[in-house]
Amino acid sequence: MRAVVGIRTSHLPLRGNRDVPVPTVWFDSWRQLAGVLSDENRQLLRIIRDRQPRTVAELAEFSGRAASNLSRTLRTFERYRLVTLHRSAESRAVRPEAIATEFTVMLD
Repeated sequence: MRAVVGIRTSHLPLRGNRDVPVPTVWFDSWRQLAGVLSDENRQLLRIIRDRQPRTVAELAEFSGRAASNLSRTLRTFERYRLVTLHRSAESRAVRPEAIATEFTVMLD
């Protein structure tokens, strides 16, 4: 799925225009956007989409990244609504699901 990304330059409401999509994911700065949507993190989102890991441990195997690092990144993704983290009621297992894997950046 494609997400429209914007950088919040003010906290005023954005007026919609039929020809211009309104961002669904907001960042406070370019630095924040670049950190969250780095090449490595976008690759991770594609791995989640394509391989559909059942747990963070399985995602660690698929991606070659440490599970502790992934947990932090996944919580950040969840905060920006780029992934949904499905938590098991029976165990501590967490299954990540990618919501957005392609991005359009809107500039004012």
